[in-house]
Amino acid sequence: MKMNRLFWAAAALTLFFVLSCAGNLELRKRQEETTRDLGEVHMGRGDYISALREFLKAEKIYPDDPYLQNDLGLLYKKKERFDLSITHFKRALALKPDYADAKNNLGTVYMAQEDWDTAIVVFKEITGDLLYATPQNPLFNLGLAYYHKNAYEPAEKYFNDCLKYYQDGFRKDITYIKTLYHLGRIYLSSERIPQAVSVLEKAIQDAPRAAELYLYLGNAHTLSRDYQKGLNAYNKVIELAPDTPLAREAKEKAASIKNLNPK
Repeated sequence: MKMNRLFWAAAALTLFFVLSCAGNLELRKRQEETTRDLGEVHMGRGDYISALREFLKAEKIYPDDPYLQNDLGLLYKKKERFDLSITHFKRALALKPDYADAKNNLGTVYMAQEDWDTAIVVFKEITGDLLYATPQNPLFNLGLAYYHKNAYEPAEKYFNDCLKYYQDGFRKDITYIKTLYHLGRIYLSSERIPQAVSVLEKAIQDAPRAAELYLYLGNAHTLSRDYQKGLNAYNKVIELAPDTPLAREAKEKAASIKNLNPK
């Protein structure tokens, strides 16, 4: 009888400690999330020092939050500490292997280091993830990596795969504009001028103040010998981005058109 009482007393004490530890863990997680949220606000405002301070504080409270590790990876990427950025993105993936955003972010760090081949491997791992909310992003990044390798055929394929999501109803965003821009440059390099004009004009519809788009549109019109449209595009560059290298290039090309077509 005495042994039974001792057993139940020990069991109750063990349960108390388990519940107490579980309660403490939940409290730590909530404290960490609150601190992480504050860090994200600072990072969104561009105050990276304050953001890092909050993220490191959160990591001391509870380091096993994959979202915190992803935030740290993003912050170190902004500060160009790519070694630390990679470490934290890999930590996020170790904690949550299906964390597609962290994997895409990891690939972008390899892109920043111009390690195109490693980036391609990483992006390909998530292109088939049917649960990824933004599948266009790794497709664009794959296209961009191949573009920088001067492998224009696969780059064009992945850029077009990216655009299919927007054709299916995804909201047009900066990735959409960048995809059209790089496709336009690929078409220009392969002398597919009508296609270049088409995609660059589509991009301008959604980014009418992007001077670089007008520069390449001017190039496309000039190559097709539509000099007036080329001149109009170059003048738009000068209007949107005065006193910049883009404007100086546009002025030189506009002058060349006037020499070809003095009327």
